[in-house]
Amino acid sequence: MHPALGIDYGQARIGIAATDPCGILAHPVESIHLSKTEPLPRIAELVKQKGIRTLVLGLPLRLDGTEGTACEKVRAFGRKLAAKFPELPLIYVDEFLTTTVAQDKLHKAGKKAKDFKPIIDQAAAVEILNTWLEQTSPPAEIPDFY
Repeated sequence: MHPALGIDYGQARIGIAATDPCGILAHPVESIHLSKTEPLPRIAELVKQKGIRTLVLGLPLRLDGTEGTACEKVRAFGRKLAAKFPELPLIYVDEFLTTTVAQDKLHKAGKKAKDFKPIIDQAAAVEILNTWLEQTSPPAEIPDFY
């Protein structure tokens, strides 16, 4: 594996997560507030800083697996990412329930719901990366020493 950047695209904020340098574990990085920061230059800084070799963008599919208007907005952003980083693979991952899973984990970690807003996008980006990591990781080998 190699370093990957997870992206949870939203209208107001973009949650960013990254894997470790080996591409094994995902961790939150930051939330890009679109009212304050242009996302592509900031993402370019993170790509360079962290040696990113894959971009993983959450795609908000409907329950039946079809794409709606939310997906159109994400794909439009994905086209901008692909143009900015033509050398990096851009992978779309179904982000179904990532925010819900992230909220549940934050709650279990003792965070109050009012404290979620600043970090929920990052936590959702972590879940997007975790989904991708689970899909791309080879199955664990069982040692043959029995």
